[in-house]
Amino acid sequence: MKNIQATTDKMAISLSVLCTIHCLALPLVVILLPAVASLSLDDEVFHLWIVLAVMPISAFALTMGCKKHQYYRLLIIGGIGLSILDMTLLLGHQILGEAGEKIGTVIGSSIVALGHIYNYRWCQRQERCHCPE
Repeated sequence: MKNIQATTDKMAISLSVLCTIHCLALPLVVILLPAVASLSLDDEVFHLWIVLAVMPISAFALTMGCKKHQYYRLLIIGGIGLSILDMTLLLGHQILGEAGEKIGTVIGSSIVALGHIYNYRWCQRQERCHCPE
């Protein structure tokens, strides 16, 4: 079970980084490579799919980690990041504007990634501790 939890933490971190790279680098890629513009990667559907992938993976990894190390603040941190991602997705660039949407996505995905990094580290500490439970 510990391998599954560590793997899902790493997957959630990777998805958060992918989301951030998508938001920040895609405009530059579209400018540099006009053929990429025809792929419509800037569409809201991409954001929806990333958030739908991040939600269950993050929830599982953080829950399993918190059961192990009993440090439930990380669950709250991850939940805040996921909530920011959800709100950014729901409000979209119609309400937030393009810059607001990017800022919200970067902040939310950074908080989610940070929560998973801490979760992974706490789980590693717990494995090294041979204290009685």
